[in-house]
Amino acid sequence: MTKELRFTVFCLESYKLHRNLTGKETAELFEKYGVFDYLNEFYDVLHTTGYDYINNDIDIYLKSRGAVIPA
Repeated sequence: MTKELRFTVFCLESYKLHRNLTGKETAELFEKYGVFDYLNEFYDVLHTTGYDYINNDIDIYLKSRGAVIPA
């Protein structure tokens, strides 16, 4: 497993807990709004931050794409 893939899995699991979603719901949300691509494109910067920063960054990214984020 590559370090980028490990990071993507980490982000998915972290965001899942952050928003109280299932893995399937999180993966579908990430796929629909391009979060996986975003995480891969900005891996070099994002992997140096903590999970709070990443979760908030994903929230901002999703909102900018018009996603309805579960409470």
